[in-house]
Amino acid sequence: MNNQEIVLKLWNLCNVLRDDGITYHQYVTELTYILFLKMSKETGTDKQIPEAYRWNELIQKQGIELKRFYAELLNHLGENCTGRIREIYNGARSNIEEPKNLEKIITNIDALDWYSAKEEGLGNLYEGLLEKNANEKKSGAGQYFTPRVLIDVMVELIAPQAGERCNDPACGTFGFMIAADRYIKNRTDNYFDLGSTQAQTFQIRDAFTGCELVHDTHRLALMNAMLHGIEGEILLADTLSNQGKLMRDFDVVLTNPPFGTKKGGERATRDDLTFPTSNKQLNFLQHIYRSLKADGKARAAVILPDNVLFADGDGAKIRADLMDKCNLHTVLRLPTGIFYAQGVKTNVLFFTRGKTEKDNTKEVWFYDLRTNMPNLGKTNPLVKNHFNDFVAAYTAEKRSKVKDERWNCFTREEIKTKGDSLDLGLIRDDSVLDYNNLPDPIESAEEIHAQLEEAMDLILSVAKELKSLEGNK
Repeated sequence: MNNQEIVLKLWNLCNVLRDDGITYHQYVTELTYILFLKMSKETGTDKQIPEAYRWNELIQKQGIELKRFYAELLNHLGENCTGRIREIYNGARSNIEEPKNLEKIITNIDALDWYSAKEEGLGNLYEGLLEKNANEKKSGAGQYFTPRVLIDVMVELIAPQAGERCNDPACGTFGFMIAADRYIKNRTDNYFDLGSTQAQTFQIRDAFTGCELVHDTHRLALMNAMLHGIEGEILLADTLSNQGKLMRDFDVVLTNPPFGTKKGGERATRDDLTFPTSNKQLNFLQHIYRSLKADGKARAAVILPDNVLFADGDGAKIRADLMDKCNLHTVLRLPTGIFYAQGVKTNVLFFTRGKTEKDNTKEVWFYDLRTNMPNLGKTNPLVKNHFNDFVAAYTAEKRSKVKDERWNCFTREEIKTKGDSLDLGLIRDDSVLDYNNLPDPIESAEEIHAQLEEAMDLILSVAKELKSLEGNK
């Protein structure tokens, strides 16, 4: 049994809980509590868990006794343990009211093919479960999940290196940092090529960090990180509050900040943002470029909606500030239909923090992966091949030599004349009629009439020729 089959079995267990009124997202959180205990047993890491609350004790309980014991277990692990265990179970409570349902989930999890799951990687199994949850529209979890293929492309182009500090200030389930960890592991033989124990320890404990505002999602991020062997700090906090000021001096930032405005439209509570607005994405953008080291090498790739590219007022000031402090070298216009909210138009901004505070952006290259693209969604998902031409243009030794109508450049001066708007680089949409360039109907009719007359003259000429030939026989 492969991980995909195990994920399907786990997901189908959700049907058991429908009568308890449990949502898909609550179910994944509930599974996390139980899977942590089972996976700890399978990997031999359950020594951190008090013996009285390990998997072997849980599996022996039934009925009302099981429900009572499970509630006691959640409380004890969240209150009396330390480290990741305390973080994962902090404030945990079960939403399962029916003891038989709880018993069925535990016994079904115990009966899964855990040998195969370990062979493929428990982290991959858990990621598969999170992806399943994100793709289920009723779960509402799509807002926390960026398509893995897009994450992988962003990581590949930003190319994090061993020894660099990487961060996601809106980390969701920690997908970007896990992909960055995987990228470096694949190029260093799981960090063994790094040589020193100190360098290996840095990668595990300090290289990958994040921040998440939603408690249940933070719990999923902690579990995901743990299953991938990452021990970096994941704050339960609001990046746009003063706690966010502590997140700075990073070499790499990879993120997909939440869409929308702050509740009630209030401005961010941070007191260090130069241009505080009620637009979350503009505030996150400020945080991100300010959190990078000013060393000419620190870099970021950030997913942002279209309004960030053209919002006026503070929006224009923030874009100008970004282009002053950073080299905003690339904007990828993403296709629609790849995120949970239909019709949301998004982009990836790639930029590098300069050593100085002024004039770091000289030109911005745009790639239009949106116009004249097939409709993407559940039945036609985003795949790696969709990005091949963009990656080729991005990595070209001389960008100006790339022959691709989707690839266009605007100088900083040109952008200034457009009010610092970055809503640029979209090519002609073949599905939209350009009425300004339609031919004049009178001129067209006259041209057609002339062509018909020429054709008739030719036909008559050929007919005369044929008749002449017949007469000579």
